[in-house]
Amino acid sequence: MEKKILFPQVGGFVHGGDYNPEQWLDRPDILEEDVRLMKKAGMNSATLGVFSWSVLEPREGEFHFQWLEDIIERLYQNGIYTVLATPSGARPAWLDEAYPEAMRVDEMGLRAHHGGRHNHCMSSPIYREKTAIIDRKLAERFGSHPGVIMYHISNEFSGECFCPHCAGKFRAYLEEKYDHDIEKLNAAWWTAFWSHRYNSFEQIEPPFVHGETSVMGLNLEWKRFTTWNTNDFMQAEIDALRSVTPDVPVTANFMRLFGGLDYRKMAPALDAISWDNYPPFHNDRETLGETMVETAFHHAVMRSLKRGKPFMMMESAPGLVNWQAVNKVKRPGVHRLACLQAAACGSDTVQYFQWRKGRGSYEQFHGAVVDHLGTDDTRIFREVAEVGELLKKIAPAAGTLVKTKAALLFDWDNRWAIDDAKAFAQATKRYGSTCSDIWKAFFRLGVDMDVVGSDENLDDYDVVVAPMLFMLQPGTAANLKAFVERGGQLLATYCTGYVNEEQLCFLGGFPGDGLKDLFGIISEEIDTFYPSDRNGIRLTDGTIWEVRDYAEILRVQDAEVLGTYTEDFYQGGAALTCRAFGKGKAYYVAARTDGARMESLFEKMLTDAGIPVRRLPEGVECHVRTGESGSYAFYLNNTLEAVSLPGITGRDLVTDREVAGELTLPACGVAVVHTAAE
Repeated sequence: MEKKILFPQVGGFVHGGDYNPEQWLDRPDILEEDVRLMKKAGMNSATLGVFSWSVLEPREGEFHFQWLEDIIERLYQNGIYTVLATPSGARPAWLDEAYPEAMRVDEMGLRAHHGGRHNHCMSSPIYREKTAIIDRKLAERFGSHPGVIMYHISNEFSGECFCPHCAGKFRAYLEEKYDHDIEKLNAAWWTAFWSHRYNSFEQIEPPFVHGETSVMGLNLEWKRFTTWNTNDFMQAEIDALRSVTPDVPVTANFMRLFGGLDYRKMAPALDAISWDNYPPFHNDRETLGETMVETAFHHAVMRSLKRGKPFMMMESAPGLVNWQAVNKVKRPGVHRLACLQAAACGSDTVQYFQWRKGRGSYEQFHGAVVDHLGTDDTRIFREVAEVGELLKKIAPAAGTLVKTKAALLFDWDNRWAIDDAKAFAQATKRYGSTCSDIWKAFFRLGVDMDVVGSDENLDDYDVVVAPMLFMLQPGTAANLKAFVERGGQLLATYCTGYVNEEQLCFLGGFPGDGLKDLFGIISEEIDTFYPSDRNGIRLTDGTIWEVRDYAEILRVQDAEVLGTYTEDFYQGGAALTCRAFGKGKAYYVAARTDGARMESLFEKMLTDAGIPVRRLPEGVECHVRTGESGSYAFYLNNTLEAVSLPGITGRDLVTDREVAGELTLPACGVAVVHTAAE
C-alpha cells in the first residue's frame, strides 16, 4: 500500500496553527519572537490570513500585501511553511457600508448589520466579485512562493440566507431539479395537504419562520440548497485561486457533525479534508476515555469523507477554549493524548487555534500556545513542544492510512428528515448520538469503522450497520441487497425505510423500497416511550436488553426471531430478527437499546465476517495505520493508571525500543508500535 503524503515538503506530520501577525504589526519585537518560539515548539507550519481582509485591503481596491510577504518569507527561511487562507470568513466594514447586500437576511426576513463572522450572503454577486478579486491577488502574489503549501478556503462555512438573491437561486435550483415542471414538484412535496399547491415556481419562498414550514419537501430541499449554494460559493473561491495557481492544494475546515451542511457533498471539491476539533474535555457527565472515543468517532467521520487519503486536524485548543458552557483547562498529558489520537485516526496534521492570544475582543481568552505571559516556560508551551518532538519521532507513519472492513452508514439529509418529521418524540430522536453509540460499541471490540453514505460503494466492507435509515436514497435498497447477497453482514434498526428522498412515505409496508424482503419483516407500528416506560428484548439465551425511547411492532415474514419483547401488549413479539440472503445475513433490531448491550451481536457479525475482535482495557484505545513500510499501531492510555497490554511486538517509535510481548503504558501514556511489512 503506497503512502499518500499530503505535504512532501514537510516530510512528516504538519505541526502548526492559526497565526495572526496582523494583530501585532506595531510590535516587530513580538513578530521576531514568534519565529523563535515556533521553532522551539517544533512548529513547521502556520496558517495565515484567515481573518485578515481589513488589513490586506483596508479600503476598496487598496491592497497592502508587503507585511504578509515579509511574514511568509521569514517563516520559510526558518523552516516553517504557510497554509494561506482566503479572508472571506469575515468582511471589512467598508464592504458592508458600500454593498449592504453582502450581509445576510435571517429567517424573519431581517438584514444583518455589519459585524460577526460567517454571515455573508453566499449568493451575492458583488460579494462573490470582491472575494474573487482578493483571492486572485493573493494567488498572484503568494501562490508560487515555495513556503506556501496549501490554500485554506474561508473558515468554518455555516449558516443560511433568506435574501432575494438566495430566494431567486433557490427557485432556479428547484426548477432545474424538477425539470421546470411545477406539477412534478407538487407531487413530490404532497402539496395538496392543507391546500398548499403551487401554480408556479415564482410562488415558492424559502421556509421563513413565519411562513411555510409545514411542507417537509420544502424544508428538506432548502437544507440541500444551502449545501449546494455554499459548495458553489466555495468552488468559486477555488476557481479564482486555480485560475492563477492550479497546482496548490485546497482545503476548508469542517466542524464535527455540523447540522447545517452536508459535508459529503462538499468533499469532492477539496484536495484534503480538514476539521476543527474541540472536545469538551473534563466535563462532569463522562470519563476522559469516553470523551476521547466520542472524538475518535468524529475523526472517523472526517477520515471517511475522502477515503484513501489522510485528513487534517486544522484546529484544536492547546489549552482551554472560551466558548463552551464551562471552559476547562486540559489536564497534564491530555494534550499529548488528543494530538496523538488525531494522528492515530488518520490525520497528517496537528494544528491549533491559536498560536498567540490576542489582547482584545472575542477570543482574547481562548487558549493558545503562547499566553499573554509571552514566554516559553508555561505548562502549555512545554506540552506543545513535547508534541512537536513526538511528531518528529513518528514521522514514518505520515501518509499511511486507516483501513477497515466495517462501516457505519450516516447521511446528512437522513438526519434532516428525521429532525423535521412530525413523528416519534421530538426530544429523543438523537440520530447522531445513536450512530456514535453504535460506532463506539464496535470500537470497544477493537474495530475502527468508517462512516460512509448510504449511496456509497460498499465493496470494501464485510460488516455494515445502518442505524435509523429513515430516508432511503434512490439505489440505497439495491446497494444494501447487493452487499448482503455477496456475503456481507448487515444490521439495520427501527425507523428504517419510512420515506423516500422526497420524504414521501413508502406504500406497502416499512421498510420500503423492497427492504422488507431483505429483512423478512414488516414494521406495522412504532411505540414511543416516556422516560418512565419500561420494556426489554429477551434473547434466545435468556439475556435481556433494556429498551428505551422506541419499539416497533413487527410482522415476521420469513426471518428467524432471535429476540422478543418482554412487556406490554406486544410481549413475545419479535424484536430482533435475522434473515439469510444470498451469502450474507440481514439483522434487524426493532427497538432502541444501548450499543454496549448489542456487543454480543456485533461480535458475532464480526466473527462471521472474519474480522478479528480484540478487547482492550477500559480507557485504552488502539488505532492502526498501514502503508508500504508496514503497520503503525497507536496505543493511547486515557486513564490515570499504568496499564500493561500483552501480545504486542514491534518497535515503539515513541521510546525507540523493541516491544517483545508486553507493552506498558504509563498514565496518559502513548505508544506507536511499528511492525515492518513482510
